[in-house]
Amino acid sequence: MNILQIGKTYPMIGGVDKVIYELSEGLSQRAFRCDVLCASTDNLFHEIDLNQFSKVYAAPSIGKIASTWISPALIVKLCKIIKQYDIIHIHHPDPMAAIALFFAKTKGKKIVLHWHSDIVKQKMLLKFYAPLQSWLINRCDRIIATSEIYAQGSKHISKYSEKTIIIPIGVVVEYNLNQENYDKLVAQYPRKKIIYSLGRLCYYKGYEYLIKAANFLNDDFVILIGGTGSLEKKLRNLINSYKVGNKVKLLGKIKDDDMAAYFSASTLFCLPSIEKSEAFGIVQIEAMSYGKPIVATNIPFSGVSWVNKHGFSGLNVKPGCPEELANAIMTICNNPETLHQFSLNAKQRYKDEFSREMMINRVLDVYKLLLNVTLSNR
Repeated sequence: MNILQIGKTYPMIGGVDKVIYELSEGLSQRAFRCDVLCASTDNLFHEIDLNQFSKVYAAPSIGKIASTWISPALIVKLCKIIKQYDIIHIHHPDPMAAIALFFAKTKGKKIVLHWHSDIVKQKMLLKFYAPLQSWLINRCDRIIATSEIYAQGSKHISKYSEKTIIIPIGVVVEYNLNQENYDKLVAQYPRKKIIYSLGRLCYYKGYEYLIKAANFLNDDFVILIGGTGSLEKKLRNLINSYKVGNKVKLLGKIKDDDMAAYFSASTLFCLPSIEKSEAFGIVQIEAMSYGKPIVATNIPFSGVSWVNKHGFSGLNVKPGCPEELANAIMTICNNPETLHQFSLNAKQRYKDEFSREMMINRVLDVYKLLLNVTLSNR
């Protein structure tokens, strides 16, 4: 069985790329060939061996429009290599990948469409992309959605329930704890309850509300936000204007060597996202693997609040409400029994629902089904 995943970019960054990497690693560990085709973020072609059974073809791009790297070379490369593969696994949203698939010869190929998210912000782009998106949905043999609630709430795929399969994202957390870094971090915030958050500093993450939540927390708490992005300057100005610089720190990019230290030293993890663009929140899973309770948000038709089971692994609150975020944080952190139980439950939920092995098993079931059954929806 030979699989080609069509992804977004190399270097691999962001949640979708994380899923692509986990699938490639997990499948190749079982001796399945699973290559990746994507756009590079420069004008060079890269061919990288991930391991014995998996490589990345990164086609040069000529620029970026509405979060999409434009790569005519990706179309050419797909047309050259597609005959080598039994299954094409395409990750949405990525208009460039859909365009490439449209021009390739896909007759006889099984197409799996991994629906990570609707296109939410780029409404003008969607108007032009909608016909191609409809073609892709109709052409694919199976749609993988990451949660039932998202599949039901998406106006684009909800009517294709007969070929939609729910497969939650699963990850292996491979950050090694650097004890020296951990000790320095704990010493930097003595006797503090560390509220950790991690992600791109962009519009749908809702970090402005987490910053405002600091006004409702006493000096026992410190909020650490890791990540970079276009809103960094705006968020720093907000911290200054609210005079919460003693309680909120923007950390910038977190190095892999430091990742385990921040997760381990934190009291809980907060994901304050406000828009459906946050369809799942993979970073919640990583926090759960460290046994960290979660405070997240009830975004309508997003899988975020399903990942964080309310009252079990943590608490979910109304999006865009700083006071509710603060109250949830205090409810967990100021009650040792609740904190302990949620910690145990979070780790157990990770093991039960979000391991890479479970995701790989479910995806393989889809592949095996497709290679033995011909659907009539061409």
